[in-house]
Amino acid sequence: MPSEDARFRLLVNSITDYAIYMLDRDGVITTWNRGAERIKGYTADEIVGRHFSTFYTEEDRAAGLPERALANAAREGRFEAEGWRLRKDGSRFWTNVVIDAIRDAEGQVIGFAKITRDLTERKKAQMALAASEEQFRRLVLNVTDYAIFMLDANGIVSSWNLGAERIKGYAAEEIIGQHFSQFYPEAERARGTPEAGLETARREGHFQAEGWRVRRDGSQFWASVVIDAIHDEAGAVIGFAKITRDVTERMEQQKRLDQAREELFQAQKLEAIGQLTGGVAHDFNNLLMVVLGSLETLGRRLTLDEREARLLDNALQAAQRGAQLTQRMLAFARKQELEQKEVDLPELVRGMSGLLGRTLGPSIQIETRFPLALPHAWADANQIDSALLNLAVNARDAMPEGGTLVIAAHAAEIGQGDPQLAPGRYVVLAVDDSGEGMDAATLARATDPFFTTKGVGKGTGLGLSMVQGIAEQSGGRLRIESQKGQGTRVEIWLRAVAEKAEDVAAPAPLPAAGESGPMRRLKVLAVDDDALVLLNTVMMLEELGHAVVEAHSGQKALEALAAATDFDLVITDQAMPRMTGMALAEEIAARWPGLPVILASGYAEIEEARALKLPRLAKPFGQAELARMLRRVCEGAGLVHPA
Repeated sequence: MPSEDARFRLLVNSITDYAIYMLDRDGVITTWNRGAERIKGYTADEIVGRHFSTFYTEEDRAAGLPERALANAAREGRFEAEGWRLRKDGSRFWTNVVIDAIRDAEGQVIGFAKITRDLTERKKAQMALAASEEQFRRLVLNVTDYAIFMLDANGIVSSWNLGAERIKGYAAEEIIGQHFSQFYPEAERARGTPEAGLETARREGHFQAEGWRVRRDGSQFWASVVIDAIHDEAGAVIGFAKITRDVTERMEQQKRLDQAREELFQAQKLEAIGQLTGGVAHDFNNLLMVVLGSLETLGRRLTLDEREARLLDNALQAAQRGAQLTQRMLAFARKQELEQKEVDLPELVRGMSGLLGRTLGPSIQIETRFPLALPHAWADANQIDSALLNLAVNARDAMPEGGTLVIAAHAAEIGQGDPQLAPGRYVVLAVDDSGEGMDAATLARATDPFFTTKGVGKGTGLGLSMVQGIAEQSGGRLRIESQKGQGTRVEIWLRAVAEKAEDVAAPAPLPAAGESGPMRRLKVLAVDDDALVLLNTVMMLEELGHAVVEAHSGQKALEALAAATDFDLVITDQAMPRMTGMALAEEIAARWPGLPVILASGYAEIEEARALKLPRLAKPFGQAELARMLRRVCEGAGLVHPA
């Protein structure tokens, strides 16, 4: 049976994962196991008797590292280190080396036991990890689109990358060691927002938010912020990783997108309201025409005492105010009838001076400012009168303690690229007041239909909508500037006249009411799908001494014309089902050329009537307006004198 010493030698020689061998006191190899042969590549016959420094690199031998290792082991009893060593084939490997001093009974060093382990794979992994960490560190440090930095457990900045420097404006030496709360606005710091973010990250592991942050120069930017908690092996929070991105441009783009969506929604809403308003106003025009016509007829036919006459007059005035309201609704809907012509704005304002003075009262001082040479505007003078009066009343209401109202005008030129106006020359009619002004929210809604700040029953909310409708239907634009406490300026932009008025097609003026002249009795075909309106029209025509035939549709009108050839004139409504008044007029022009046709409508969207040179009668109309239109048409057709 082998001795204990033999068994130990057998055990050592059998180990292959460790190189275990002995050195004499000078470092010469005296034993060699199988692990040493496998790791270092030498057989025992090749290496025993040689100095162990053979395994060291040239640099380590030159530095005396083998000798120091033996000296340390002799002095302290043990030496341990890691480093590069050489195999027989010259390849390098990373080792963990332990050298223990061997002493005799008297304690004298007689040699050394040396154990070497090949840790090359672990070293490669460590080096790869270190390289990866260094690469990641450099990557983080050189990122410029994101501010990436570390905080300690108390929120103190401990690292800083180029992105943080670019976005926040601090160099690393300026900010490391400072608390991260200095990036927050004062109000946010007062509310404890920085600490709340860290507490959420500490509790939940992650915090994300957007908000205003402050740069070194004091300017603010909109930031997207992420804070992640960093834990040690025991799970305790030892710091935070913070990533900040400047998303100001994205926020502004989103605001612009939201604004565009809101404007589109508002435009769609206004279009829908305009269509509804136009339809309602058209129907009201028909009803008011019946009411006004009936009241006027009763006033002419009945003998009333003073009280009854006053009641009838009140009813007429109320109906007329209703007609004015429908005109405002049509103006908002861009469907009122305009009679555009050359307008001298200074002359128009001078003609209104008396009315404006009486309307505004003595507490309002009116000033006018016009240049000596001002182009004429192409507009409907009556509508501009109405718009100017409306703006003046609004200004008066904004100056309850009195003030100054300035009415001015100037010429302007619009070039290519203006989103609101076509290129060309314009005349700008401006109304300035020194009143209360409007805040941004009120100004944004100033032209919304039915929006008013005057209280219930004190305004329809259609005034500025009407003015805007008149301006835009005339090819111009309404612009409003106002600040709270600094008054309001309203501008009506109108197209300037580019040619002489006589070169532009415009309807001839109607004769004045009561104008005399013999007219023969006419045979008139009256066409309207509304029975009440038709009855009212027939009644007015008969009172004027004319013979009338009724037709409730375009087709019935054509049948009546085909059955009789002695009609002198046709008066037709425009908005009729299946065949409009325009379609009827075109058919009449084709089959009975020369037969006059009067088109009655409250709408302005029948520009084809200008091409056919059709006279138009705006609803609601009374007997006086009807009589003037008949005289004008008859004069043009040679039907004035009695037959």
